[in-house]
Amino acid sequence: MLKKRIIFTLLYQDRNFFLSRNFNLQKIGSLEWLKKNYNFTLMAKSVDEILLLDVSRKKQNTSEFCSIIKSLTKNCFIPIAVGGKIESLDKAKKYIDSGADKLVINSKLFLNKKLLEKIARVYGEQCIIGSIDYKRDENNIRILINNGSNSININFKKALKSLINLPIGEVILNSIDRDGTGNGFDFKILDQVPNKFIKPIIFSGGAGNYKHFILALKNKKIDAVATANLLNFVGSGLQDVRKLIINQGFELSEWM
Repeated sequence: MLKKRIIFTLLYQDRNFFLSRNFNLQKIGSLEWLKKNYNFTLMAKSVDEILLLDVSRKKQNTSEFCSIIKSLTKNCFIPIAVGGKIESLDKAKKYIDSGADKLVINSKLFLNKKLLEKIARVYGEQCIIGSIDYKRDENNIRILINNGSNSININFKKALKSLINLPIGEVILNSIDRDGTGNGFDFKILDQVPNKFIKPIIFSGGAGNYKHFILALKNKKIDAVATANLLNFVGSGLQDVRKLIINQGFELSEWM
């Protein structure tokens, strides 16, 4: 059985890192600020993976973002998954060549199967993480793309079922309604997951303290939890959370 995982998400735009609340961004600081507050050589003792997402609302500066990837991966010896405007195999290659271990596909997940197949042929299915941002509207669940600015006309449950046949290794379910609130995860969404869903699920949106992590990791449908709440876990916060969770008897990897 695979061990459960804790994942730290970094949101990047225009030379700075951001907090997000319901997909509204608040600037936190530059790469220098990040390195000052998070020792990435020690982060391997706190989390199992990092998600680095370019959430630029305007035109992306690819070369600048790739330099950020290189800088973060230089002294960080845990897997880093990178996403943001992956619209071609060439863009995917640039991210991998800059140090990414995995690629996060969001906007093109349901709209460009050929792109997924091209990337999978070169780097393998295990390299691709399918990312779903969703929002509840009364009795409806909408899937949003392009940083939450557009929705796609597809039934949520059918969309999840279609992922079984896509060349991806795992799936992120990210609640826009819970994003950045610190009020806990949206567990009701798991009712939409088909029986015998074979893709590992990363749960995101709403983590505010270690109790939220524990509730999520107890669920058999959830393989990993992710948080982008920088301020809640600044300093030794992530290390403390990991220790508390392991002390509760969870099967997390224990790093020396």
